[in-house]
Amino acid sequence: MKFCNFFLIISLLLVTNVNSQITAKVVDGDYPLEYATATLFSSKNKGLIAGVVTDVSGKFNLKNIKNGNYYLEVSFIGFKTKIFNDIVIKGDKTIDLGVISLLSAENQLNDVVIQNGTKALTNKIDRQVYDAKAFQNSKGGTATDVLRNLPSIAMDGQGEISVRGTTGFKVLLNGKPTQGDISTILGQLPANAVERVEIVTAPSAKYDPDGKAGILNIITKKGSLNGEFAQLNIKGGFPSIQDYNNQAPVHRYGIDGTYSIKKNKWDIALGGSYSRSDITGRREGDVFTINDVENYKTQFPSDGERSTDLLDYSGRLTVDFTPNKNNSFALAFYGGKRKNDRTANIVYNNSTTSLTDGSELRTFDYLNENLRTRDGDFALGSFDYTHIFKNQSKLTSSFLYEYSLLGGPTTNLNLSLDKSQVYQDEYNTNDNPVYGTRAQLDYAFKPFSFGKIEIGYQYRGFLNKGDFIYERRNLTTGDFEIVPEFTSVVNLDRKIHSAYTQLNGSANKWEYAAGLRLESMKRDFYLKGYDQQAENLAYDYVKLFPSASVQYTMENDLKLKLGYSKRVDRAPTYQMNPFKEREHSETFEQGDKNLLPEFTDLVEVGFNKRIKETGSVFANVYFRNVQNLINRVNTRSYDNVGVLNDTILDRIYTNVGRGRALGLELGANFKLTDKWNNFIGGNVYNQQLDGFFNGRIVDSKATQFSINANSTYDFSKTTSLQFTLNYLSERITAQGEDSRFYSPNLSLRKTFFDNQLVATLQWQNIDMGLLKSNEQRITTYSPNAFYTTTNYVYEVDMVILNLSYTFTKTKNKSKFIDSEFGKKEF
Repeated sequence: MKFCNFFLIISLLLVTNVNSQITAKVVDGDYPLEYATATLFSSKNKGLIAGVVTDVSGKFNLKNIKNGNYYLEVSFIGFKTKIFNDIVIKGDKTIDLGVISLLSAENQLNDVVIQNGTKALTNKIDRQVYDAKAFQNSKGGTATDVLRNLPSIAMDGQGEISVRGTTGFKVLLNGKPTQGDISTILGQLPANAVERVEIVTAPSAKYDPDGKAGILNIITKKGSLNGEFAQLNIKGGFPSIQDYNNQAPVHRYGIDGTYSIKKNKWDIALGGSYSRSDITGRREGDVFTINDVENYKTQFPSDGERSTDLLDYSGRLTVDFTPNKNNSFALAFYGGKRKNDRTANIVYNNSTTSLTDGSELRTFDYLNENLRTRDGDFALGSFDYTHIFKNQSKLTSSFLYEYSLLGGPTTNLNLSLDKSQVYQDEYNTNDNPVYGTRAQLDYAFKPFSFGKIEIGYQYRGFLNKGDFIYERRNLTTGDFEIVPEFTSVVNLDRKIHSAYTQLNGSANKWEYAAGLRLESMKRDFYLKGYDQQAENLAYDYVKLFPSASVQYTMENDLKLKLGYSKRVDRAPTYQMNPFKEREHSETFEQGDKNLLPEFTDLVEVGFNKRIKETGSVFANVYFRNVQNLINRVNTRSYDNVGVLNDTILDRIYTNVGRGRALGLELGANFKLTDKWNNFIGGNVYNQQLDGFFNGRIVDSKATQFSINANSTYDFSKTTSLQFTLNYLSERITAQGEDSRFYSPNLSLRKTFFDNQLVATLQWQNIDMGLLKSNEQRITTYSPNAFYTTTNYVYEVDMVILNLSYTFTKTKNKSKFIDSEFGKKEF
């Protein structure tokens, strides 16, 4: 390549001996664009003359241009190409084009306050980018409340988030990988801190291949370019309107703030949050099991409180130091705590009936008081170093270490209805600290005019040590005694080495990316039951994970794209733990020690188009094929640990076979009038499960859909009203179905003092006793074995007031890190 460059230079010098050049600086708003491409063409025959990429400051310089007429194209992936015609070179001449500002390739509206039309959506070659400012109903909440507005995403009554119909996806925070459960991670991140959300549907080889539905990249607000930024947000919830006969009233309040300062070579940011978010509710259930040996059926309908108390607080610090244009250092620390208390005080009415003659054999009623506490204490730090070489190639190194202490007991108390007699009192812990390490080295350079090459190596280490103690109170002595069959030690040690190479580029109307990642994983799983022989299980693989994307822009600004990515989803420890844990009176939960990772092929083809100046529309057809699909299934338990043995079900995580989904994802952003802006998205897909479990064939298929609609009306420059609707249709599972789930919401937003103070009044889960909002029924069954159906009824008609005050009006850009390892095990 060096020889070719040398030959080109000699040839140019032989043709002409002039020193003409073209210079400029390429930016995205206030930010310089590194690695943007400037390409010079002959006006006469449209032949390529020269090409160069911008440096870290966004500048380029095309040198030694001979006399003639030219045109220049300036481009960058995800942005509209700018063309400069009628460039004339004559003699020694320097043409300075000044600052060239590139606009986002799709749906580029003015980036102003919401009431003046904040853009909700931008489409790029491998992702969709959503602006959090467009969803005022999420203010004062968490990042989860931002996500639930997006067309690819649906959230059910249990708070479980799915992307394109599946819960397996990777989470990034400011581009940094995490291994955390999405609900837990986003529960600690205030919605006020979220700048935008990127849904990467066709991830490149540069990213970890984790997650069968792609990647969610959460971008937090960024610190000021100059000077200081400070913002304080508070929220308070009004008393509950609906009464669910819960024991304690709810508490809903919170405060979060950000302060950042940039001066000379230093950029320092602080952030903190505290939030209490309780939810009242009830649980209505009915279960029966069949004893085919003794020929009777046991049925136990139930009803009672199921409420949740959520407490989150965290602190963040980042320090960036840039001594010169070629070197930069970043240090970050994060500490946080999350506590989730789920209360289930349920009355069970048991009856046993003969299958021979239908006679009632016995009845037994009791009260189950169950409290499941999950604590998560996280502490981690990271260090990053970046060096820019003279040829504008870039070397980046990063290191992250995390320690997380996870745990929290579950207490299970069975009483007579008047609480005068104790039938059973149990207690189990699950303390399991997590140690996580990540080290990464990346190198980016541009040896060709048609693209940039990135190569890298990464090491990930994960160690989860779990001590699970199960105790039952001796009702005679009053002492708690170990229950051997449910007490265990479980340790998971996983090491991953990977290397990748990636090409990104653009030419004319094409944008393209292709890469290959080689990953080696070694997993050691240590198990020891109480008074049992220890067991060591190993699982290793070496696999290639290819990816490719291409996008073509047509004359009418219609963009067509095609993408492919191979993914892997590794189960957390709790899904592999084969020892049982008592969830509540009727259920044990356990994993599969031989659980295999899910391997997924993702394919998508789509289009997006801007519609005049008023909006945009996109559609993506996708296909997902999952091998070793993991599902949670039920079987009847034969462990004599319940008040009645026949009322216990085992809830098991296991590989059930193959899952396939063919879907269509649609989204549109449009204005009906200058003051009425609308954003609507939907996902419809056909899902098929094929496999085998517990001696039975799994063969289920169904068409399912979700809709997220958002409509905003601006009464004035300072006042707006927004209505949102989140709807999730009935869905199939390996053994049953989940009912529809929906939530309508309304918010009124008012700004004061030149937008420095923002007040948002929210009416969440609108119901008024008419709509059956915010409730979901989950049903599972196995012929001639068991049937269970549970309706979860959560609080509706919640009213919350949020206040946000910005002390300085410079733009915030602080970057925070978050837990990578521990939160997935939470």
